[in-house]
Amino acid sequence: MGEEPATARQVVARILPPSANITHFEKVIPMKLEGKIAVVTGASKGIGAGIAKALGAAGATVVVNYASSKSDADAVVAQIQTQGGSAISIQADMSKSADVTRLFAEVGSHYGSLDILVNNAGVAVFQMIEDLTEDAFRQQFNLNVLGYLLAVREALKLFGESGSVINISSILSTDPYLASSVYSATKGAVDTLTFALARELGPRGIRVNSILPGHTNTPATDGNFAGEFGEKLIAGTPLGRFGEPEDIAPLAVFLASADSHWVTGESIRASGGVRGVGY
Repeated sequence: MGEEPATARQVVARILPPSANITHFEKVIPMKLEGKIAVVTGASKGIGAGIAKALGAAGATVVVNYASSKSDADAVVAQIQTQGGSAISIQADMSKSADVTRLFAEVGSHYGSLDILVNNAGVAVFQMIEDLTEDAFRQQFNLNVLGYLLAVREALKLFGESGSVINISSILSTDPYLASSVYSATKGAVDTLTFALARELGPRGIRVNSILPGHTNTPATDGNFAGEFGEKLIAGTPLGRFGEPEDIAPLAVFLASADSHWVTGESIRASGGVRGVGY
């Protein structure tokens, strides 16, 4: 006899930090995505991993994309499966057209269709303008902007009469840090292409929205919030702490679900109330 599938409450409890209010979150993330197929790019860790787990907890079958961290991606898949969900991992460098095409071809081969695309894969290089290099510029724009567009292009081949595209942006698109001119520009581009694609794809029943996380603890930001700088960031955050991937994930579930059927072309902040750079 196999082990009984986890209940929705058990699934949600496993992805939340110990201090989280399970009663609140089980209302936010019920099994509302059952039967849906989702691709989450850059999902081996951080916000992408948090979103992948939440989509799985809400009933979606999740494709966990990774560029190089296979073991981390497989760990995310294993956690989703342990919770009673379904997931696979697929490698692809989202800045390369051939890789993106292959990724979605594999998704089509496995599942035949797609309902949800979360564009999350990204890179940040912080440097003052006098230190700017063309390589750093291209690295960030190729992944953070071109990669999103390539993914949408290929996802359209698998979407049916409806779909949801969720682009992960950043509050730096409107409130840039020092030394973030290129990265912030890529996220400004993400917000603009979100609105443009919402207009273009709306007649096809495809909604496109972006999420702007605030100061969020992830492996990519590890050490960035230490000391006086971190204290200033927290002081500028009305809710008084740094975010966690689990704080962002419920918003992605909402945008992926029918609950947001009348929401498209929106850029939604998930920042703990930060306005301005917060320091």
